[in-house]
Amino acid sequence: MDLTCEPIPTDLARALRAGAPDANGQPAERGAVASGKGEPCRHCLQNTKAGREYLILAHRPFPVPQPYAETGPIFLCADDCEAWAGEGVPPILRTSPDYLLKGYTHGHRIFYGSGRIVQQAEIEGYAASLLEDPRIAYVDVRSARNNCFQLRIRRAPVTLRD
Repeated sequence: MDLTCEPIPTDLARALRAGAPDANGQPAERGAVASGKGEPCRHCLQNTKAGREYLILAHRPFPVPQPYAETGPIFLCADDCEAWAGEGVPPILRTSPDYLLKGYTHGHRIFYGSGRIVQQAEIEGYAASLLEDPRIAYVDVRSARNNCFQLRIRRAPVTLRD
């Protein structure tokens, strides 16, 4: 099964950089500067470069608040960056030994029994196994230690050929 790793939408990233309120109704915190390996941007899905500013904000990757719509902190490059459009596992999922993966239904509810902490090398395989179930619309990847949203994985769109 082909998978697509989705960053936060570009229009949302631009709005947040311009001062739009985050999931808690506040503007993103500014002034943090990356050091060492940088911080994982949820738009370009790469770590910010050392010495570069990044934003800290609350994010809820769901269309509306509801009991399963978790909100938590994320980082975003303070400067414009290109949305991830690569293939395979993005760079931000190569910085920790393991991650929490959870399947969600088409109604944006947790698919019970799907949540599992998996080793970095097992991300694609476990996400694909969850997405074989037609009741699961997408898989969210979160930090196994802090529960921060990393990205969303979906089935790759089918391309029709002539």
